[in-house]
Amino acid sequence: MKILLDECVPIQVRDALRDHNVHSASAPEWRGLTNGELLIRAEQEGFDLLVIADKNMRYQQDLSKRRIAILELWTNHRPTLEQHSKRIRSAVSRIAPGELVQLSEP
Repeated sequence: MKILLDECVPIQVRDALRDHNVHSASAPEWRGLTNGELLIRAEQEGFDLLVIADKNMRYQQDLSKRRIAILELWTNHRPTLEQHSKRIRSAVSRIAPGELVQLSEP
């Protein structure tokens, strides 16, 4: 699966997703895009999943017509996410195209 981590998601989350092709929106070519631009470009570039920690995206964007799946994390605190890498992997393995999955605080 081709996965894009939003700018606010710690790059270390990719360690939980070693079986996937993971990129970060903190790379220069992605930096500063609005959420709408990020979604469009991610889909155009063939990403299957966008991992975010932005709890507002679902209210700010019309996600109903999106092909890309979105995994919304409950935090962007790196040490916390590292403790829950198994939970993140499990959510990624079950997510379907176009689906928004919200991982709530454990």
